[in-house]
Amino acid sequence: MVAELIKNTKDLYDTDYNLWVLETVKKLEKRDLDSLDWDNLIEEVLDLSRRDKHKLESLLMRLIEHLLKLAYWESERDRNKNHWKGEIINFRKQIKRILKDSPSLQPYLKDVFEECYQDGRQIASQRAGLLLDTFPEKPMASLEQILDENWLP
Repeated sequence: MVAELIKNTKDLYDTDYNLWVLETVKKLEKRDLDSLDWDNLIEEVLDLSRRDKHKLESLLMRLIEHLLKLAYWESERDRNKNHWKGEIINFRKQIKRILKDSPSLQPYLKDVFEECYQDGRQIASQRAGLLLDTFPEKPMASLEQILDENWLP
C-alpha cells in the first residue's frame, strides 16, 4: 500500500502529507531532483515564510494587547500586572528570536504594526470588557518602544 502511494508523489501530497515530506527529504538527500514534486515543494517552502509572518503578527498583537491592559485596565492592574508583565517579556523574547533567525522580517513587522496595534486594541477591549475608546486609537508607542525590553507604559 505505502509503495503504491510513493509511486505518485503528487497524489501522496494529498493523501499522506507526512509520508510525502519523508519521501521528499529522501529524494533531496539523494539529489534525485528529477523525481521531486516541485509544485508542492515550492508551495511548502513559500509557506514557511508565511508561517513566520503570521506568527510575528500574532505575537505582536498579543504583546500590544498586554501592554494596553497594563496601561489602561486600572481596576485589574494590581491583581494582574505581574502576569501581564510576564506575558510581555515572553512575547518580546519570541519576537526577538524570530527576528534573530530572519532579520529580513523586520521591515514586514513595520508594515503590519498599525494593523496589529488595532487588532491588539480590539482584543484588549474585548478581554477587559472595556469600551474600545478606553484605549488610544493611535499606537501608544513606536514599534521600537513596544519591542524594547526595558520599556513599559
